[in-house]
Amino acid sequence: MSEHLVKALMLLAAGFLVVIAGSRCGKKEDRPAYKNPSLPIEERVDDLLARMTLEEKVSQMMNSAPAIERLGIPEYNWWNECLHGVARSGKATVFPQAIGLAATWDTELMHRVAAAISDEARAKHHEYVRHGKRGIYQGLTFWSPNINLFRDPRWGRGMETYGEDPYLTGKMAVAFIKGLQGDDPKYLKVVATAKHYAVHSGPEPSRHEFDAQVDTRDFRDSYLPHFEASIREGQAYSVMCAYNRYRGEACCGSSFLLTDILRNEWGFDGYVVSDCGAIEDISARHKVVEALPQAAALAVKSGCDLCCGEEYQGLLAAVKDGAISEAEIDIAVRRLFVARFKLGMFDPSEMVPYAQVPYSVLDSEAHQRLALEAARKSIVLLKNEGNLLPLKKDLKSIAVIGPNADDVEVLLGNYNGFPSNPVTPLQGIRQKVSATTKVAYSLGCEWAENLPCFEVIPSSALFTTVSGQRQNGLTAEYFANNELEGDPVFTRVDEQIDFNWWDDSPDSRLDSDNFAVRWSGELVPSITGLYALGGYGLSGFRIYLDDSLLVKFSGLHHPNKTYKNVALQA
Repeated sequence: MSEHLVKALMLLAAGFLVVIAGSRCGKKEDRPAYKNPSLPIEERVDDLLARMTLEEKVSQMMNSAPAIERLGIPEYNWWNECLHGVARSGKATVFPQAIGLAATWDTELMHRVAAAISDEARAKHHEYVRHGKRGIYQGLTFWSPNINLFRDPRWGRGMETYGEDPYLTGKMAVAFIKGLQGDDPKYLKVVATAKHYAVHSGPEPSRHEFDAQVDTRDFRDSYLPHFEASIREGQAYSVMCAYNRYRGEACCGSSFLLTDILRNEWGFDGYVVSDCGAIEDISARHKVVEALPQAAALAVKSGCDLCCGEEYQGLLAAVKDGAISEAEIDIAVRRLFVARFKLGMFDPSEMVPYAQVPYSVLDSEAHQRLALEAARKSIVLLKNEGNLLPLKKDLKSIAVIGPNADDVEVLLGNYNGFPSNPVTPLQGIRQKVSATTKVAYSLGCEWAENLPCFEVIPSSALFTTVSGQRQNGLTAEYFANNELEGDPVFTRVDEQIDFNWWDDSPDSRLDSDNFAVRWSGELVPSITGLYALGGYGLSGFRIYLDDSLLVKFSGLHHPNKTYKNVALQA
């Protein structure tokens, strides 16, 4: 028998450094205006803006905004997602994908779903802040909903939308936006972002250089009504401009789209954020201007206030070259800080009603019931010949065939959270039928070309520990840093490598965003054959076979399956 030495390393994301300057001591009347919650927000923001240097202003115009210690401004990351539930931030209620929610044709339900999502968003954000965490996917500014029209079934992001009809899309978007942003007269619950503006429905491969050429009637009747409804009726406080061009102008550098229509025609008073990398596209791919500083200046002058990415660093050079003035930059920075003040980020928590949402609301029973209601109403039964459905519970046997029947991942869509108790179709059928009904299951076919289509073998059936008495599993060393440095805090045997450390760490001695695990042991296959060896997880892992690197993964945004096919002997 051949035994193969295996070492696996799991690295979790580094913790986020937070520096928050304390309030200045002194008499109450000496307190700066921007720190006085009794003053109007606009007056407070103007006072804060007057105290900032140009470099500090520009630093706040990118999604990862650093702290300004001397002013007591904490760091903030503007990037968060909640397409159909709070996404990429651990445990959360997962509602039907957006295209499924649209299929309910139920705006009242949509509003309730969005209100539940924003409850969980608030609970998560304040829990993060209590632990000094202010990184990506931990804020209150959400880049949802996606209200582009699903005009071509080949467009891979169509599932994020509400379909091809601008009227239905507008109605669902308004309900979703209102449910997210709340109804408090002073504070926003969260910020909703209508995206991607405008004329953006594929083709996906050329989105970074595509020039959308549609006539004025199609532009006004198809591509604008749902965005207009989101602003006028939904009062969306943010809009994301698209990657593509429209009639030769980059959408994120178009004063026609961002100023003439959005602000002057529709009365939008929030802020505009670019899609990620769209500012670089203006010069590098659209070739509208020659260099990045000019692209940044064009975007801000056109009305794009916030950059997803780091391209707005070029604004300092653009000011020096006279391509943009500090006064024009002030307009954008003012809009961004008005949003943060409206979210209550600079006020005592007891003044902000949404700051009191309890953490227990996450994936609560009430929200799970709401998700089930939405899932039921999202189903569209096209035909029920001979009243075949619903199936009788006491059938003799049922055959379930297909690669998606018992796959949790396919339930989640994209831009998703992770439910605590997902139920696959196969599980649901087994739970519903009688004890005497035989339920047979077969994968049937591969998910897609080049994806493994083998029986999943639990790690406990393949691995044994190296040292000491042999037992199933791997020796696990847990480190209090993500570099595997120093001695492990503790060591144990993990029988299976299958963990969800979404909202906490494996042990109270470890920081939930800064720890690592090294697993090691011997791989003992019982059958000679081809095996797909790899991993699935966040935010990084490396797997070694016989001391040679087999696969590795590193990423912030979503889990990833990474594997290689390896021939092993029993």
